Amino acid sequence: MECTLFAEKNEEVSVAMSNHNEKYEKLASVSEEHKSQKGGLMPVLQEAQAIFGCVPVDVQEIIADGLGKTLSEVYGVATFYSQFSLEPKGQYVCGVCLGTACYVKGSGDIVERISRKLGVEAGSITPDGKFSLDATRCIGACGLAPVLTINGEVYGRLAPA
Repeated sequence: MECTLFAEKNEEVSVAMSNHNEKYEKLASVSEEHKSQKGGLMPVLQEAQAIFGCVPVDVQEIIADGLGKTLSEVYGVATFYSQFSLEPKGQYVCGVCLGTACYVKGSGDIVERISRKLGVEAGSITPDGKFSLDATRCIGACGLAPVLTINGEVYGRLAPA
């Protein structure tokens, strides 16, 4: 992928490939470290998310091979837990809680308003890669309803403008 972006400049190709290879080497090291651990899949997925920013299918295949698991096992865990993303996220990740307490207090309107402002639907990323908008499950801050998170920081008692 990165090679085609920098095909005109050999120097940039080398740098892109070097960074790319370093990420895969780091993932292989983490997989090896957790290979014999019971429950080792979770820390490997978490580290993969930290390294790549998401856990796409090609990364899941490498994890499966490294841990001696099937791709369906890795995919099942990666899609079950909301902390993992199969797609890249924006620099600023905005998550609006749609749990019952938040929804009753207007979080649906907040998602709609942010969606219009950013020009993307929930679950999408802006074309410039700066923002992604997620409609999330309950985050456990019901007393502050409605709430949203921006890069994990919670903001509560919101109202659509």
